[in-house]
Amino acid sequence: MRLLQFCSTVLFAGLACPLHAANVTAMRVPEGGLQPQVAVDAKGGIHMIYFKGAPKGGDIQYVKSEDGAKWSAPMRVNSQPGSCIAIGNIRGAHLAVGKNGRAHVSWMGSAQAEPKAPGNQAPMLYARLNDAVAAFEDQRNVMQASAGLDGGGSVAADPDGLVYVFWHGGVGDLKGEENRSVFLAKSSDEGKTFARERAVNPQPTGCCACCGMRAFADSKGNVYVLYRAAMKLIDRDIFLLVSKDKGQSFQGVDLHPWKVNKCVMSTEHFSEANGTVLAAWETTQQVYFARTDASAKPGQPVAAPDAGN
Repeated sequence: MRLLQFCSTVLFAGLACPLHAANVTAMRVPEGGLQPQVAVDAKGGIHMIYFKGAPKGGDIQYVKSEDGAKWSAPMRVNSQPGSCIAIGNIRGAHLAVGKNGRAHVSWMGSAQAEPKAPGNQAPMLYARLNDAVAAFEDQRNVMQASAGLDGGGSVAADPDGLVYVFWHGGVGDLKGEENRSVFLAKSSDEGKTFARERAVNPQPTGCCACCGMRAFADSKGNVYVLYRAAMKLIDRDIFLLVSKDKGQSFQGVDLHPWKVNKCVMSTEHFSEANGTVLAAWETTQQVYFARTDASAKPGQPVAAPDAGN
């Protein structure tokens, strides 16, 4: 089963292959929640988070379903009320499900969120479901050296207990989109602790500041990241990063070019079916897909049917 999400509706689609869906069922998100994010664990359990409250400072709610029909009682993810933002449909929380079906959530902190990033700036926050599966542990900031968070970040978790939180930003006096990098804070103990972040994009591509990004770990433990570059401020191509060694190193692939001299606030997504990873993103008002794997040799981008806009 693959699950697609948009605004306050969740679409459930049974798949014969990654590009052909059938039997789509639409369901309202509990509490009228916005920006739902969905993940399925190894046993078929369906996990979902969604945003509730004011865009400049609201909360993340978590629910779970065993059959896609009945949801558990909502559980707040953020330990500090109002510490998540959802401005522009880009900066909402991201969800990953890892070892033993544990839920991991990362999000860009609001203006009042604590603890702060360096320079008293917006933090990249993280929380995980506790061992008792009864509540989320206290939120933590994983930004120790970088700053300038804008488009939010993403989280990935693999079956072996590795957790990866990604975001893009800057360090020190380096300013401007062309000098931004993709950063990774990695945990080797299911999110109990995180190593100090480091830049992982091998090419100096810059990052489109207010664009989103997406991280994903497949069933074999390979790690993928999609983000939009900002080379010379006009080459805002979609870049794919792939790691075959548990996030120790990454290969970078220029996946899809786009010459535009503005921040386009785009989003990205991954899904896995039948051993194939499918990447999705927007370029020039159109959604595109590409199959990829750990070889970092993605297939040719394919446009979604019909016109964009």
